[in-house]
Amino acid sequence: MVKVKSHELRTKGKEELLKQLDDLKTELSALKVAQVTGGPASKVSKIKTVRKSVAKTLTVLNCNQRTALRKLYRGKKFRPTDLKRKQTRAKRRALKHHEFSRKTARDARMAAAFPQRRFALAL
Repeated sequence: MVKVKSHELRTKGKEELLKQLDDLKTELSALKVAQVTGGPASKVSKIKTVRKSVAKTLTVLNCNQRTALRKLYRGKKFRPTDLKRKQTRAKRRALKHHEFSRKTARDARMAAAFPQRRFALAL
């Protein structure tokens, strides 16, 4: 097979991708047999391109699956960990904006009792 291109793979459906992946894997196994038996150099040199093609096909399959799952979980309260944004550990554990801006009952009482002073300065 010739070298596959990612943008061409993205247009294909899941069944087509799985069929192509199966074809690539069978070709790769045949090439490995040829390598062991001392086949021609042209066959042995194709192993690298076929391996890369298998990797590209698997990458596109996984990418399509993840985008479908992201679409499924959009707007839901909980989301699987592998679909969440990575960020840093500290940022993941930090309070969210609405949690950070909330006030305790005591703070609200104190803010009402002792509001911020306003000064009029004459210059």
